[in-house]
Amino acid sequence: MPLEQLLSTWNSLEPRRRIIVALAAIGVFAAVLGLTRLATAPGMALLYAGLEGPQSGEVIQALDQRGVAYEVRGDAIYVDATQRDEMRMALAGQGLPANSSSGYELLDGLTGFGTTAQMFDAAYWRAKEGELARTIMASPHIRQARVHISQGAAQPFRRDGEMSASVTVTPVGPALSPQQGQALRYLVASAVAGMRPEAVAVIDSAGGMVVAEEEGPDMQGHDRAEQMRRNVERLLEARVGQGRAVVELNIETVTDRETITERRIDPEARVPVSQETEESTQTSSDTGGAGVTVASNLPDGQAGGTEGRSESREQTSRERIAWEVSETSRELERGPGAIRRLTVAVLVDGVRSTDDAGETQWTPRSDDELAALRELVASAVGYDEARGDVITLRSLEFQPVSTELGTAGVQSWLSALDLMGLIRLAALAAVALVLALFVLRPILKGGGSGSGQAAAAEDEDDPMAGFAPMIAMAPGLTGEIDGDFGGSESGDAQDSVDRMRQLIAERQDETIEVLRAWMDETEEAR
Repeated sequence: MPLEQLLSTWNSLEPRRRIIVALAAIGVFAAVLGLTRLATAPGMALLYAGLEGPQSGEVIQALDQRGVAYEVRGDAIYVDATQRDEMRMALAGQGLPANSSSGYELLDGLTGFGTTAQMFDAAYWRAKEGELARTIMASPHIRQARVHISQGAAQPFRRDGEMSASVTVTPVGPALSPQQGQALRYLVASAVAGMRPEAVAVIDSAGGMVVAEEEGPDMQGHDRAEQMRRNVERLLEARVGQGRAVVELNIETVTDRETITERRIDPEARVPVSQETEESTQTSSDTGGAGVTVASNLPDGQAGGTEGRSESREQTSRERIAWEVSETSRELERGPGAIRRLTVAVLVDGVRSTDDAGETQWTPRSDDELAALRELVASAVGYDEARGDVITLRSLEFQPVSTELGTAGVQSWLSALDLMGLIRLAALAAVALVLALFVLRPILKGGGSGSGQAAAAEDEDDPMAGFAPMIAMAPGLTGEIDGDFGGSESGDAQDSVDRMRQLIAERQDETIEVLRAWMDETEEAR
């Protein structure tokens, strides 16, 4: 029966509708076939990306030898998602993808015959650069890396040659941060004996210079300011709430390096170290004739007197004391990085309250509260008035940011969706729409439209209205239908529909004859 009804419906269609139905059926079949192929096709996952030409060729050759299906999209290679991890482990066992930089294996090809000291040194430093590049590329954030080490001028009588290095990296995602650049500097400096971290320059191929020698103190000041800013902001948010305080902190650091040598002598602070005392006494006496004088020549003179006598005594005392004077020697070296001046700007939101009318009112914070918050900020940053530090704290109204938060939430929700799943759902919906518009609708229209009376009956809500022309063209059923539905105009419409369905179920053969006669007459009328 269903096949006969389908053939009857197909024969009742005009040629133009038959062509439309045939094309629609072919289109639906192709869409279903494509959707089935898309649903059953394995999901492709990224195997490797950003490889150089020789490396990509070796990986593709290994996949061909294993008979693994793959796709090449730009510089990326995709394989079946269920085989990706297995392929990575298998290729890693073969040493693929091969690293473009060579390491210590360069030294394996050197022999003692024909290898000079200069050749060995050159090979050694090439191996050192290759090993450092390998270590850097072991990070998941680095795609490519090149290391160059400079030993300075080759002077045989100079041993204190300055060594330097440069590192060029290509990150996988965003540009390298200064902290990552510092880590690379210390990595290279620690691997090369006698190299200072300040002598290593890190260059990002996408973002330019990351860390250079002269940027060391500035980067330290930046890190210190960022840490202090986070501390102050966390302290204020504990009082005013999350997202209701903005802190900006600027540190002016000393960039000069100076060495101060000081020697101070205190004359008041003396200590006797040694004391020496020396005393001497000397005595001498002399006796002899008196000398010739005028008195000795007189007649009554003393020419015949006694002998003369002289005596002398000398006493000497000497004391020597050695003193040590207090002396202080100090050498002070001041490097760059000391805080010269500190400025802090703090913006806090006011207090929001709801009045009797239900409206939100904003009021600034009181002066006492702002003074207390300012003291907390001064204590957190180490405020020094003598140094010229400045702290500015204001209470101003914040603008609402709910729209931005909502947009961010929608974006995060969209990013979490599966793109391939959405494509499959859209294809399934398109197939269902094509099936409904270009197959079912033409068939239903072709089987139910034949005259103006049928078209008018289709616009009514009665589901049995399409049988109006059949009833008019069925001589055998006219009397019974008129008898059964004689009072349908004044009776219930639902009862009429039920009686019509019952009659059709009881007289199926005659109903088919009515349909066939109706379609034949419709074709003749057309």
